[in-house]
Amino acid sequence: MVGTPSPQTISTKQLELAQRAERYPQAALSTLAHCIDLDWLREAYRRTRKDGAPGVDGQVAADYEADLEQNLSSLLDRFKSGCYRAPPVKRIYIPKGDGKRLRPIGMPTFEDKVLQRAVVMVLEPLYEQQFLDCSYGFRPGRSAHQALDELWQRIMPLPQCWLIELDIESFFDRVDRARLREMVARRVGDGVIRRVIGKWLQAGVLEGTQLSYPEQGTPQGGVISPLLANLYLHEVLDQWFEQAVKPRLKGRSFMVRYADDAVLGFERQEDAERVLAVLAKRFERYALSLHPQKTRLLALNRPSPNERTRRGLGDPRSFDFLGFTLYWGRSRKGDWVIRRKTAKDRLSRALRVIEAWCRRHRHTPVRWQHAQLSNKLRGHYAYYGMTGNGRSMASFRHHVESIWRKWLRRRSNAKLPWAQFSAFLQRDPLPPVRVVHSVYRHSAIT
Repeated sequence: MVGTPSPQTISTKQLELAQRAERYPQAALSTLAHCIDLDWLREAYRRTRKDGAPGVDGQVAADYEADLEQNLSSLLDRFKSGCYRAPPVKRIYIPKGDGKRLRPIGMPTFEDKVLQRAVVMVLEPLYEQQFLDCSYGFRPGRSAHQALDELWQRIMPLPQCWLIELDIESFFDRVDRARLREMVARRVGDGVIRRVIGKWLQAGVLEGTQLSYPEQGTPQGGVISPLLANLYLHEVLDQWFEQAVKPRLKGRSFMVRYADDAVLGFERQEDAERVLAVLAKRFERYALSLHPQKTRLLALNRPSPNERTRRGLGDPRSFDFLGFTLYWGRSRKGDWVIRRKTAKDRLSRALRVIEAWCRRHRHTPVRWQHAQLSNKLRGHYAYYGMTGNGRSMASFRHHVESIWRKWLRRRSNAKLPWAQFSAFLQRDPLPPVRVVHSVYRHSAIT
C-alpha cells in the first residue's frame, strides 16, 4: 500500500500520547483527534480482523479493500466533520457453555470496526497510565494466561484463602451511559472523540428485522466496548478495592480481573465476609447487579500434608476462572499445589463445535479434514495447554478422534473399524498434546 507508515511510526505517536497523559494525570486532554489521519486509519485497517462476520450493511473486508484509499478518505472526512453516523449493531445469539442458554453477540459493520480501532489506538495510551495491575482483560501486553498465573501466584503462599467469585449480570447491557460519559470526559477533552463515542453508545441494535435503541449498555462486538468496560470497572471495582477496601482489611488481599470476570482473595474469612456484604450495594450505585447464585464465597484452604482425599472437578472448594477449574491437587512430587484443568462446560462446548464441524464437512476430502482438525487441536492446545492439564487435553483429543470417525463412517454408510481408523491415524496422526504455558518456563507465561 503506497504511503503506509510503519507500525513503529504509529507507536511513536502513541508514546507521545502516553507521555502527555503521564505529565497531566488529572487533566482532560484535548487535541486528540488530530492524531487520526490517513496514515493512522491505514494502520487501524491493518490491525482490524478481516475474517469477521459482516454487519448490517453486509460489507466484508474484501469489499472495503477494493477501494480502500477512497473509503478511508471518506471515513476520515466524516469523522473529523462530525458527519459520521454510527450504524446499528447486528445482534445474533450463540450457545453458552451449557449449550442451553444463549449469549448475545454484536457485529458492527467493517468500517465501524476500523474507526473504533483508530479511536482505541488513541485512547489506550491515555488509560494505560491509570489502569491498575489487577486488570488483565483486553489490554496491550496482557493476556488471560497472565491473569491465571497471577491468581496462582497469589493463592499458593496462603495456607488459608477465602475467595469471592464475582459474577455481574448482563454487564455490557446494563452499563449506565451517563456515568460512562462522565468517566470519559474526565480524561478526554476532545469533542470529536467524545462525540463519536456518544454515537456508538446510541447506535441501535438490529435483531432479525427489529431495530431497537436501548437506553443503557455499551456496543458489543467492536474493540471500543472492552476499553469502555475496563474504564467503567476501573472505577466501580478496581480503584475502589485498591484505595477504599484494602486499607481497611486486617489480612492480605488481592484481586484479579479479566474484563467482567473477577476473583477477590483474602487471607482472613472476616475480611472476605465484610467485602461480600458491601459488594452488591457498591455495584447498585453504578446500575449493576451481581448474580445471586453465581457470586459466592468459598474457602480454598491448603489441605493438610497428610490429607489423602484428592480434590478435583466438582469439589465445592474448586472454582472456575477463564475457562479453567482451579483446585488443590497433588503435584508429581506429592506436594499440594493449585492445579488447573479445562472447565467442564468449556470442554463440552468445544466438543459440540467439533461435532457440528465434522457433520457439516463429512463429505469433503479426508486430507483436508485432517489438516483443518489439526489446526483446531493446535488452537485448543494454545489456550488450554497449561502444566497439569495434560489429561483434559488428551481426553479432548481422544473425543475429537471418535467424533471424526463417527462422521467419516456416515459419509457413505461405510464400515470403518477402529483398527482401520487407528492405522490411518498412526500414519497421519493428529497433533499430540502439547504444554504451551509451562510453570517451569516463566517466559511462556509472562
